[in-house]
Amino acid sequence: MTGGAPPRLVLFDFDDVLASYSHQARIAHLAGCCGVSGERVSAVLFESGLEDEYDAGLIDTATYLARLGDGLGAPVDETRWIASRLAGSRVDPAVLALARSVAAQARVGVLTNNGALLAVACRTLLAPLFPALEGAVLCSGALRMRKPDAAIFHHALRHFGVPPEHALFLDDKPANVAGARAVGLRAECVADAAGLGDALRRHGFALQPDPGERAAGAGIG
Repeated sequence: MTGGAPPRLVLFDFDDVLASYSHQARIAHLAGCCGVSGERVSAVLFESGLEDEYDAGLIDTATYLARLGDGLGAPVDETRWIASRLAGSRVDPAVLALARSVAAQARVGVLTNNGALLAVACRTLLAPLFPALEGAVLCSGALRMRKPDAAIFHHALRHFGVPPEHALFLDDKPANVAGARAVGLRAECVADAAGLGDALRRHGFALQPDPGERAAGAGIG
Protein backbone atom coordinates (compact mmCIF):
# COMPACT_ATOMS: atom_id res chain seq x y z
CA MET A 1 0.00 0.00 0.00
CA THR A 2 1.62 3.24 -1.13
CA GLY A 3 0.55 6.75 -1.98
CA GLY A 4 -2.28 8.67 -0.38
CA ALA A 5 -2.08 9.96 3.17
CA PRO A 6 1.12 9.11 5.02
CA PRO A 7 0.95 6.60 7.88
CA ARG A 8 0.37 7.87 11.41
CA LEU A 9 3.35 5.93 12.77
CA VAL A 10 6.78 5.16 11.35
CA LEU A 11 8.84 2.47 13.10
CA PHE A 12 12.54 2.43 12.27
CA ASP A 13 14.96 -0.40 12.85
CA PHE A 14 18.12 0.87 14.53
CA ASP A 15 21.22 -0.95 13.28
CA ASP A 16 21.89 -0.33 9.59
CA VAL A 17 18.78 1.80 9.17
CA LEU A 18 19.07 4.75 11.57
CA ALA A 19 22.74 4.04 12.26
CA SER A 20 25.37 1.99 10.48
CA TYR A 21 26.93 -0.61 12.74
CA SER A 22 30.55 -1.79 12.89
CA HIS A 23 31.01 -4.95 14.91
CA GLN A 24 34.78 -4.59 14.79
CA ALA A 25 34.82 -0.94 15.93
CA ARG A 26 32.67 -1.83 18.94
CA ILE A 27 34.90 -4.79 19.83
CA ALA A 28 38.07 -2.71 19.45
CA HIS A 29 36.75 0.03 21.73
CA LEU A 30 35.74 -2.39 24.48
CA ALA A 31 39.04 -4.23 24.16
CA GLY A 32 40.95 -0.98 24.58
CA CYS A 33 38.91 0.05 27.62
CA CYS A 34 39.39 -3.31 29.33
CA GLY A 35 43.00 -3.94 28.31
CA VAL A 36 42.29 -7.23 26.54
CA SER A 37 42.44 -8.50 22.98
CA GLY A 38 39.63 -8.13 20.50
CA GLU A 39 39.53 -11.90 20.23
CA ARG A 40 38.75 -12.16 23.93
CA VAL A 41 35.95 -9.60 23.68
CA SER A 42 34.47 -11.46 20.73
CA ALA A 43 34.63 -14.78 22.58
CA VAL A 44 33.09 -13.46 25.82
CA LEU A 45 30.45 -11.21 24.31
CA PHE A 46 29.40 -12.98 21.13
CA GLU A 47 30.74 -16.51 20.76
CA SER A 48 29.55 -17.43 24.26
CA GLY A 49 25.99 -16.41 23.42
CA LEU A 50 25.95 -13.67 26.09
CA GLU A 51 24.86 -10.92 23.68
CA ASP A 52 22.11 -13.14 22.25
CA GLU A 53 20.79 -13.87 25.75
CA TYR A 54 20.64 -10.16 26.56
CA ASP A 55 19.03 -9.22 23.25
CA ALA A 56 16.38 -11.88 23.85
CA GLY A 57 15.64 -10.64 27.37
CA LEU A 58 16.76 -13.89 29.01
CA ILE A 59 19.01 -11.98 31.43
CA ASP A 60 18.75 -8.49 32.91
CA THR A 61 21.22 -5.66 32.44
CA ALA A 62 22.97 -6.14 35.78
CA THR A 63 23.60 -9.84 35.08
CA TYR A 64 24.72 -9.12 31.53
CA LEU A 65 27.27 -6.48 32.57
CA ALA A 66 28.53 -8.59 35.48
CA ARG A 67 29.13 -11.62 33.25
CA LEU A 68 30.77 -9.44 30.61
CA GLY A 69 33.10 -7.86 33.17
CA ASP A 70 33.97 -11.22 34.73
CA GLY A 71 34.78 -12.66 31.33
CA LEU A 72 37.00 -9.72 30.39
CA GLY A 73 38.65 -9.43 33.79
CA ALA A 74 37.70 -5.75 34.07
CA PRO A 75 34.56 -3.99 35.27
CA VAL A 76 32.07 -3.02 32.56
CA ASP A 77 29.41 -0.58 33.76
CA GLU A 78 26.65 1.06 31.76
CA THR A 79 28.85 4.04 30.87
CA ARG A 80 31.64 1.88 29.46
CA TRP A 81 29.20 -0.36 27.56
CA ILE A 82 27.38 2.61 26.04
CA ALA A 83 30.69 4.20 25.01
CA SER A 84 31.63 1.04 23.14
CA ARG A 85 28.21 0.91 21.48
CA LEU A 86 28.59 4.52 20.39
CA ALA A 87 32.03 3.71 18.97
CA GLY A 88 30.46 1.01 16.81
CA SER A 89 27.59 3.13 15.51
CA ARG A 90 27.54 6.01 13.05
CA VAL A 91 24.48 8.09 12.24
CA ASP A 92 24.35 9.48 8.71
CA PRO A 93 23.25 13.13 8.92
CA ALA A 94 21.09 12.57 5.83
CA VAL A 95 19.23 9.74 7.58
CA LEU A 96 18.81 11.85 10.69
CA ALA A 97 17.39 14.70 8.61
CA LEU A 98 14.87 12.34 7.01
CA ALA A 99 13.80 11.00 10.38
CA ARG A 100 13.37 14.51 11.76
CA SER A 101 11.24 15.45 8.77
CA VAL A 102 9.05 12.40 9.34
CA ALA A 103 8.76 13.21 13.06
CA ALA A 104 7.19 16.54 12.10
CA GLN A 105 4.47 14.71 10.17
CA ALA A 106 3.81 11.49 12.14
CA ARG A 107 4.72 9.63 15.30
CA VAL A 108 8.08 7.91 15.17
CA GLY A 109 9.53 4.99 17.05
CA VAL A 110 12.40 2.51 17.03
CA LEU A 111 11.86 -1.26 17.02
CA THR A 112 15.14 -3.11 17.38
CA ASN A 113 16.52 -6.54 18.26
CA ASN A 114 18.87 -5.24 20.94
CA GLY A 115 19.20 -5.32 24.70
CA ALA A 116 17.57 -2.68 26.88
CA LEU A 117 20.72 -0.55 27.21
CA LEU A 118 20.46 0.47 23.58
CA ALA A 119 17.50 2.66 24.48
CA VAL A 120 19.84 4.64 26.74
CA ALA A 121 22.52 4.86 24.03
CA CYS A 122 19.91 6.21 21.62
CA ARG A 123 19.59 9.35 23.73
CA THR A 124 23.09 10.27 22.56
CA LEU A 125 23.16 8.73 19.10
CA LEU A 126 19.74 10.06 18.14
CA ALA A 127 19.68 13.16 20.35
CA PRO A 128 18.07 15.42 17.70
CA LEU A 129 15.07 13.04 17.57
CA PHE A 130 14.24 13.55 21.23
CA PRO A 131 11.75 14.26 22.70
CA ALA A 132 9.90 12.69 19.74
CA LEU A 133 11.46 9.34 20.67
CA GLU A 134 10.74 9.65 24.38
CA GLY A 135 9.29 6.31 25.45
CA ALA A 136 9.35 5.19 21.82
CA VAL A 137 12.54 3.08 21.62
CA LEU A 138 11.38 -0.52 21.88
CA CYS A 139 14.14 -3.09 22.43
CA SER A 140 13.69 -6.83 22.11
CA GLY A 141 15.62 -7.41 25.32
CA ALA A 142 13.19 -5.31 27.34
CA LEU A 143 10.15 -6.84 25.63
CA ARG A 144 11.40 -10.45 25.68
CA MET A 145 10.32 -10.91 22.09
CA ARG A 146 12.14 -10.44 18.82
CA LYS A 147 11.57 -9.55 15.20
CA PRO A 148 10.30 -11.10 12.98
CA ASP A 149 7.87 -12.74 15.43
CA ALA A 150 4.34 -11.40 15.09
CA ALA A 151 4.11 -10.78 18.83
CA ILE A 152 6.62 -7.93 18.79
CA PHE A 153 4.76 -6.09 16.03
CA HIS A 154 1.45 -6.52 17.84
CA HIS A 155 3.07 -5.16 21.00
CA ALA A 156 4.44 -2.14 19.15
CA LEU A 157 1.03 -1.35 17.66
CA ARG A 158 -0.61 -1.55 21.10
CA HIS A 159 2.16 0.60 22.60
CA PHE A 160 1.53 3.39 20.10
CA GLY A 161 -2.22 2.83 19.81
CA VAL A 162 -2.11 2.65 16.02
CA PRO A 163 -3.78 0.02 13.77
CA PRO A 164 -1.42 -1.87 11.45
CA GLU A 165 -2.66 -0.26 8.25
CA HIS A 166 -1.62 3.15 9.60
CA ALA A 167 1.93 2.08 10.52
CA LEU A 168 5.05 1.90 8.35
CA PHE A 169 7.98 -0.30 9.38
CA LEU A 170 11.48 0.16 7.91
CA ASP A 171 14.19 -2.47 8.30
CA ASP A 172 17.28 -3.72 6.48
CA LYS A 173 16.41 -7.42 6.85
CA PRO A 174 13.85 -8.95 4.44
CA ALA A 175 12.69 -11.47 7.07
CA ASN A 176 11.73 -8.67 9.46
CA VAL A 177 9.92 -6.79 6.70
CA ALA A 178 8.00 -9.94 5.81
CA GLY A 179 7.08 -10.42 9.47
CA ALA A 180 5.68 -6.90 9.68
CA ARG A 181 3.70 -7.30 6.47
CA ALA A 182 2.22 -10.55 7.75
CA VAL A 183 0.73 -8.59 10.67
CA GLY A 184 -0.70 -5.98 8.28
CA LEU A 185 1.83 -3.16 8.58
CA ARG A 186 3.15 -1.32 5.59
CA ALA A 187 6.82 -2.30 5.46
CA GLU A 188 9.87 -1.58 3.33
CA CYS A 189 13.41 -2.93 3.18
CA VAL A 190 15.93 -0.07 3.10
CA ALA A 191 19.72 -0.05 2.97
CA ASP A 192 20.82 3.60 2.91
CA ALA A 193 19.66 7.20 3.05
CA ALA A 194 18.61 7.23 -0.59
CA GLY A 195 16.52 4.10 -0.20
CA LEU A 196 15.02 5.43 3.02
CA GLY A 197 14.02 8.68 1.36
CA ASP A 198 12.47 6.85 -1.58
CA ALA A 199 10.46 4.60 0.72
CA LEU A 200 9.18 7.50 2.80
CA ARG A 201 8.11 9.43 -0.29
CA ARG A 202 6.29 6.38 -1.66
CA HIS A 203 4.25 6.35 1.52
CA GLY A 204 3.19 9.97 1.23
CA PHE A 205 5.74 11.92 3.25
CA ALA A 206 6.80 15.35 2.01
CA LEU A 207 10.57 15.47 2.36
CA GLN A 208 12.94 18.31 1.64
CA PRO A 209 15.74 17.51 -0.83
CA ASP A 210 19.16 17.15 0.71
CA PRO A 211 21.81 19.89 0.12
CA GLY A 212 23.39 17.90 -2.71
CA GLU A 213 20.07 17.65 -4.57
CA ARG A 214 19.44 21.37 -4.12
CA ALA A 215 22.90 22.22 -5.44
CA ALA A 216 22.38 20.04 -8.52
CA GLY A 217 18.99 21.56 -9.14
CA ALA A 218 20.41 25.09 -8.98
CA GLY A 219 22.45 24.45 -12.12
CA ILE A 220 19.44 23.47 -14.22
CA GLY A 221 17.53 26.08 -16.16
